[in-house]
Amino acid sequence: MKQDTRYYWIALGILLSAIFGVALHKAWPILFPTISQSADVDPQCDLRDGPCTTRFPNGAWVSFSIEPRDIPVVKPLQLQVVIQGLDADKVEVDFAGTDMNMGFNRVTLSPASEPGVYNSGGMLPVCVRDAMEWEARVLIATAQGLVSVPYRFITVRPGVPLPERQ
Repeated sequence: MKQDTRYYWIALGILLSAIFGVALHKAWPILFPTISQSADVDPQCDLRDGPCTTRFPNGAWVSFSIEPRDIPVVKPLQLQVVIQGLDADKVEVDFAGTDMNMGFNRVTLSPASEPGVYNSGGMLPVCVRDAMEWEARVLIATAQGLVSVPYRFITVRPGVPLPERQ
């Protein structure tokens, strides 16, 4: 009898390992998409001042903005991406801490009535730090592949002064 239950436990272990492997295989492209074209971070961009625009050598450009401009955490945000010169199939914004893993935090934007304009609501998770640097990667799915455009910004707790820009 003990011999039979051991085989059941071994079979269960193999089955759970297989399920985990399939789940990891399916989730990998979502968590770590393959980027075909990536822009550099613009150090002069300050999303608190307004939209930031990134231009590509071929003349295409992407503009990104967040409202409200003080970019609070755990409060509703309005995200807007404006694209010119790229034919987008899908537009997402992926938020990640630059030096702290904040988990999966990606928002899919919806096309607006104007061509090339995409909007969505979003929210940043709370952080234990007084100030946190984030990177919002605008991910644009095109027929030629995934285009990534990064924008950096800092969030601060209420009452904490914004750190000086370097």
